[in-house]
Amino acid sequence: MPTLSSLQSIIHPIFTQHKIAVQVKRDDQIHHIISGNKWRKLKYNLRYAKSIGADGVITFGGCFSNHIHACAFACQLQQLPVIGIIRGEERNQDNYTLAWAKHWGMQLSFVDRKTYRLRSEESYLKRLQQQYPNHFIIPEGGSNSLALTGVAEVINELKLQSEFDTIITPVGSGGTLAGLIIGDQSQHNLLGIAVLKQQGYLEDEVKALLPPNDKDQQNWRIAHQFHRGGYAKFSTQDAEEIRHFSDIVGIDFEPVYSGKMILALLELVKSGYFPAYHRIVLLHTGGLQGLAGMFERGLLNPAQWPALPVPPAQ
Repeated sequence: MPTLSSLQSIIHPIFTQHKIAVQVKRDDQIHHIISGNKWRKLKYNLRYAKSIGADGVITFGGCFSNHIHACAFACQLQQLPVIGIIRGEERNQDNYTLAWAKHWGMQLSFVDRKTYRLRSEESYLKRLQQQYPNHFIIPEGGSNSLALTGVAEVINELKLQSEFDTIITPVGSGGTLAGLIIGDQSQHNLLGIAVLKQQGYLEDEVKALLPPNDKDQQNWRIAHQFHRGGYAKFSTQDAEEIRHFSDIVGIDFEPVYSGKMILALLELVKSGYFPAYHRIVLLHTGGLQGLAGMFERGLLNPAQWPALPVPPAQ
């Protein structure tokens, strides 16, 4: 497993026109299955679970969750039994994401949306703990203080790789941005691109994750105008623009997380948001396995996107 992910410079006519330097932190390549921010978030969570002698792990996610997919494989590597509390219907258990999760040994427990909304409430978590004693609970998306320690390491790696002015990352649960804030210590500009319609909520989530000494840092913001209609929503034109960008720069992005970051970057650069000679690092948070769910639902044409491993036979 690599000690750090590569940093790749990319060339695009819009960047050249506006005299902007852009590099991509290739966390999508950090592991062939546990890619991107999931690898970083799970690293210390699973290390801690092993250190306390946990009998297993419990975590949460939707039917197409990158976190569920990554956690299932990571727990298999660590020989930790894992239970996935899945939002949705049991009929989805053989989709691409969950078929792999079961293949790697995850026990799936399906709950309705009302129950799933309790996933952060203390009373519900206590009941889970009683039902599964000596299991370590990892929150949805893996975002907690242990995850932040792993994400913060991105900054230390970047310091060894290049000089830069701004880091841009997609924002879903807020854990990746919070980890960058902790690691950066106000040395650079941090820009999060919201992938869902939750203005105000996302800022509160990030601040709630930060330790007291880091809550007053002012070098970060979240841009909310690029969510393309909400979580996992995008138009045919959006998808085509992401694929066109990928064809130019030679890096694949999916339209739920990293692709929305790309669309936001293009709009911001064209609008003159960044001054000439500004140096930008894009954090590629992985998640390409999520393309399969979009293929299954007819949202994307598989012929136009990168091929994925064939799922295990059920």
